[in-house]
Amino acid sequence: MGRLANLGSNPTIIQYAKGASQAAIAKIAEFLAPTVDVATMTGQYKVYDAKHRFKLPKSQRSVGGRAVQLGFDATDASFNLKANALDAPIDIQESMASEDMESAMMEAADLVAETAGLIHEKSTVDTAVAALVAETPDFSASIDPIKFIDEQILAVLKATKSGSTMEIGILMGATCLLKLKNHPLVTKRIINGKGANNVAVVNEQALKDMFIGNPEVKSSFMVFDDSAEGLAEDIKFLLDTSMIVFARKSNPTRRDPSFMKTFRLRGKWMVPGTYVRDDGREEVAKFDWHEQIAVTNSAAAKLITPNFGS
Repeated sequence: MGRLANLGSNPTIIQYAKGASQAAIAKIAEFLAPTVDVATMTGQYKVYDAKHRFKLPKSQRSVGGRAVQLGFDATDASFNLKANALDAPIDIQESMASEDMESAMMEAADLVAETAGLIHEKSTVDTAVAALVAETPDFSASIDPIKFIDEQILAVLKATKSGSTMEIGILMGATCLLKLKNHPLVTKRIINGKGANNVAVVNEQALKDMFIGNPEVKSSFMVFDDSAEGLAEDIKFLLDTSMIVFARKSNPTRRDPSFMKTFRLRGKWMVPGTYVRDDGREEVAKFDWHEQIAVTNSAAAKLITPNFGS
């Protein structure tokens, strides 16, 4: 048994690892597929499509009558949380005090959480893109990008059939943001808010104010190497030239009609543990968690890959 053996059950370490995992979840992933805490590894959730549409139940009941039950049935989808794990070797010296070993365990939690957050962000965006068919409007011609995106926002709101309880999010790739913010039909809308040399400033906040309903606008600047092992690197931006207009809730449930969600075990976002490597020379901090990314309403999102011209 290693010197770190008791730290896996240390309440301070457990709480620290949970906090580190929550803090490291990329804002983009949580924006696109917010967390739904669930109590069990398996369960049901609502998926909405043309056949299974979101409808508000009736809450009024007659005297002595039964209330409508908000439950699940055989037509609903089932989640089965997937196991995830990362290990971080720790070089333990004989002279290390217990508080130093705690610090080493916390540092390991930070390292694992940081990497797990990046993995989750890419998986979330990849899942979203795979579930949608891109529209390719010609923004190089006479189509007004703001008007076109406003129309997509209204279409998404209609698709959710959930009224003002639903929020709209717009996630842009880096190149898409670059092209959109410099589009002449966009920059000419700036009346106030001049920047240096009296140049119009178009940023995420300005775009939010331009779009109907003031949706939350975020951009993904994550990059990844798209080349195979052993080949020259091919660095790309995640989402890059595209944007996703989608319905979301900051605090979703298993029933609401938002586009995407991430199911996680409540209170067990990243569970710490330890083991001694098989050669006995090094101890390893291990961290395990369970989650599942799910598209719950593909009609409640639009993938747009505009043609901006040259």
